[in-house]
Amino acid sequence: MTTLRQRLAPVLRLVLLLVALAALPIMARAAAERPAPATDAAPPAEATLRFMNRDLHTMRSEFTGADPATRAARALRRLENLDDAHLDTPVTREPFLWNDQRGVTLRLGDTTAFTVLERDLDAEEGLTLDQAVERAEERLRDAIRARVEMTRGASLVRGLLASLLASAIAVVLLWFLMQATKRAIRPLHRLIETRIARRQLLGIDWSEHAFRVLVRLAQAFAIVVGASIAYSWIAFVLGRFAVTAPLGSKMADFVADLLGRFGSGVLEAIPGLVTIAFILFVARGVVGAINSIFDGVTRGRFQVPGLHPETSNATRRILVVVTWALAFTLVYPYIPGSNSEVFKGLSVLFGFMLTLGSSGIVGQLMSGLVLVYSRALRIGDFVTVGDTDGVVKEMGVLSVKLVNIRNEEITIPNNVMVASSVRNYSKLAGQQGTLISTKVTIGYDAPWRQVHALLKRAAAATEGLRREPEPFVYQRALQDFYVEYELFAHIDVPIRRVPVLSQLHAAIQDEFNTAGVQIMSPHFMEQPAEAILVPKARWHEGTARNDAGAARPAA
Repeated sequence: MTTLRQRLAPVLRLVLLLVALAALPIMARAAAERPAPATDAAPPAEATLRFMNRDLHTMRSEFTGADPATRAARALRRLENLDDAHLDTPVTREPFLWNDQRGVTLRLGDTTAFTVLERDLDAEEGLTLDQAVERAEERLRDAIRARVEMTRGASLVRGLLASLLASAIAVVLLWFLMQATKRAIRPLHRLIETRIARRQLLGIDWSEHAFRVLVRLAQAFAIVVGASIAYSWIAFVLGRFAVTAPLGSKMADFVADLLGRFGSGVLEAIPGLVTIAFILFVARGVVGAINSIFDGVTRGRFQVPGLHPETSNATRRILVVVTWALAFTLVYPYIPGSNSEVFKGLSVLFGFMLTLGSSGIVGQLMSGLVLVYSRALRIGDFVTVGDTDGVVKEMGVLSVKLVNIRNEEITIPNNVMVASSVRNYSKLAGQQGTLISTKVTIGYDAPWRQVHALLKRAAAATEGLRREPEPFVYQRALQDFYVEYELFAHIDVPIRRVPVLSQLHAAIQDEFNTAGVQIMSPHFMEQPAEAILVPKARWHEGTARNDAGAARPAA
């Protein structure tokens, strides 16, 4: 038994060695993936020592077990408890080395004010320890002087007197500003009444609106000046007292910084403004040349190949819009503040609005261009669009307005105009006038020459129809029971087409009744023995009226 165990011992040791070697990589990987223990704690929050409204020093590290906030609180408590004897003593420095860290203690006599450590320094400021101590010492001396002046009556009296004087001056200036604003509005009103009252643009008297705008501008200017006076008064008063002097200095620095930025912005914007002025000047010259050329085409002073008087105004507007759009595109990069987030946000907003609402508008605009350049109609033409008759009153970019014989204004969108058939009764009228026609059907027992003569006599008796060219008649069809005649005549005023046709129909009935010719188209199986007519004696039956307005038979 012992011999067997002794023989197996080397084999067991070899197996254990192999297992250990195989486990080494796994243990190494686990050790590498195990997170390292945190050796550096998070830096403590910084704290600024503030005394007499003055920042003396910012503490960023612990010292003797106290964090920055505790250090600042202790230092502030010591400074507030200083007596007059310590306030008159000079500030001294006491360098030290603590835990391999350099520092300097600022003292007032035998009292410690605060300490400046190397770890308190801000790497971004790039100051050395000596420079930081020099700055802290200067700030401490300034705070001590303010504390001393606050306790002295003479300084307070001087500050109060200066504040009272500044207050009186501010009140006087504000009163003069109010009076000047009131006095400036009256002559401004009279100037507007004399210069602008009689001038109207687009039928509107702009004098009242111009006066209101100028009054608002004058009031806004007065408010800005008054606010500036009040701001300057507050800054001056705060600067007269030692405790509030830093606040007054900050207000003055803010104004100076604001004016400096404004002035530098104006100087930087001058080249861009000059470029904008030059581009707009050139664009205005181009627009003036375009207007001159197209006005000449519209009035017929000269002709341009491919350009018609009917389309000249639309073409002129398109070219003017394209010119100003191109000018604005060139001007935009030179506008002060065009790269700001406000401009970018407005551009995105306008683009979003155009994307949502441009589909229908663009369709109407394109349809309007089709109407203009097809020269299908123009202002003053008498047209029929679908079931609507009227005179073209206005051709807009989105719709066409018609006025019918009932003096009703009808608005038809441009896309509807393009999709509908348009009958223009005025376009080809020329010097002959607009051609109108009416149809009548007469039986075969009436001689056609007599029918022609009766229709022409009816046209001659109708007011509103032209005598030249002479009316004429066509026999349009030979139907089973009657002949279809159509009378054509010319009219000077297309909008009176309906009332003139009414008079013409009445005249036709009178002429045919007088001649004894039956107008009714015969559809009966046997011709009556007598013609179906309206005797002349009955033409005016029921048309006379008594004084009360009731109808009575004619005598």
